[in-house]
Amino acid sequence: MAHASAELQTSIYQTLSADPGLLKLLGGPKIFDHVPERAPFPYLTLGRTTVVDWSTGTEDGSEHILTLHVWAKGGGKQATYQIMDQVSNKLHDQHLSLDGHHLVNLQLQFAEARLEPDSATYHGILRFRAVTEPIA
Repeated sequence: MAHASAELQTSIYQTLSADPGLLKLLGGPKIFDHVPERAPFPYLTLGRTTVVDWSTGTEDGSEHILTLHVWAKGGGKQATYQIMDQVSNKLHDQHLSLDGHHLVNLQLQFAEARLEPDSATYHGILRFRAVTEPIA
């Protein structure tokens, strides 16, 4: 059985990659774990994941804090907001399928859009919290 975080990232990637509205905003399937050299803007990256034991005395579980990053140029902050909204709408409170685990919840906790210092790049940050339990 794969680690719940790996399953969660795979499910998030598949969900976002299958969304025609998001792909249109990104100008194609530009969702990366590792950004290829000279990738054209805009694109989305899968960022840091932190996992904390969320077990109780009788149940196993994990809390996952996942960060997604939107990178855009040219369309201004508005383009960044549109991509962030699309991602949030696709993931917040959704029940994604995980192999070997049950996704208890997935919620947006934090969102920020900013112009990167000394750059024309807009950076959107989305932080999600997920709780998973292993399937017995």
